[in-house]
Amino acid sequence: MAIFLLPLILSPILAIAQTVPQTASPPDIVSQYSLTTSTSIPFPTATTTNDDTQSFIKDNWSLSKGRIQNGRENLDFVDDPFPDSPTPASWDSSAPKGPVLRVTYPEGAFGSADSGAQFYSLWNTTDGSQFHSMLVTYEVALDANFTFVKGGKLPGLRGGPQPDGCSGGNAANGTNCFSSRLMWRTGGAGEVYGYFPNDDSKAICSQSSVICNSDGFGTSLSRGNFHFQAAHWHRVTMLVRLNDPLKSANGQITIYFNGALAANYEDIQYRSSDVINIGGLYFSTFFGGDDSSWAPSGTTHAYFRNFELWGAAAASNLTTSPAQLSATPLSSPAQWLFGIVAAIGGSFIGMIL
Repeated sequence: MAIFLLPLILSPILAIAQTVPQTASPPDIVSQYSLTTSTSIPFPTATTTNDDTQSFIKDNWSLSKGRIQNGRENLDFVDDPFPDSPTPASWDSSAPKGPVLRVTYPEGAFGSADSGAQFYSLWNTTDGSQFHSMLVTYEVALDANFTFVKGGKLPGLRGGPQPDGCSGGNAANGTNCFSSRLMWRTGGAGEVYGYFPNDDSKAICSQSSVICNSDGFGTSLSRGNFHFQAAHWHRVTMLVRLNDPLKSANGQITIYFNGALAANYEDIQYRSSDVINIGGLYFSTFFGGDDSSWAPSGTTHAYFRNFELWGAAAASNLTTSPAQLSATPLSSPAQWLFGIVAAIGGSFIGMIL
């Protein structure tokens, strides 16, 4: 009897496991989710001064309100400081090898107003297209002497009619905006840091891998499932699919770090109104934190290159919310599947044997 019932137990688990591959390149994800429109963020062919860097970004990156919001003085296009660091999880060896964007974090500075840089790069604003699914991928490296202190932000995606909300403690309410960035934490531990509506009634807040803040700040997801290292290039790939229908909790965020699945959540409510779509790249990086204990003790830098985005009008069509996937640390597929089988099927198999 147990032999005949075992496939019935395993088949839905295997179906879930096959939904999100354990390793994938951006083109694999693009194909899986039918993200048919794409763009690349342009970089100059030569290094530039700070003034020329500002002008290049303003002229070529389709900035919200036509401006760099914060930290324009902390931006420069420079030579790659780690030319011997292999490109992580690269799928295209023809990617340009020109300058990289350096962001400066001044000694003792914290918060988006004083540390790093922040701006919003819009996409497809001229033809009226609206994206409800989007993937962004980029590469990031940190100085050899980079000290992580308590944490800091790294770029992601955002959307909604309020381009300045959903960060810095300005809460998401489902009708104003959302944002989804990465963070580094102490020791280089990585996480997803999202602004979307949550309270104690949301199922996602009950998960062990999720920290929901009730004070208007963002939600921490999968902290420590991946790690940043100094003096190494890393590839970050983030997929966001908004919930559909409205007010449902079937929105998705998936993170691949150096090509390996680092986080997957399929039970997020980003919006309760159709005014929320995905606008584009949220270039937001700084130390902080709300006090000086987050600040670096010396001036340090991060470097960025190869920003690419793909999008589609279709939102999430998920009908289930496999919350157990989100709390699983990076491991081999066999270990990952065995853990799910043990947790879900083990006791039942024991009874029927």
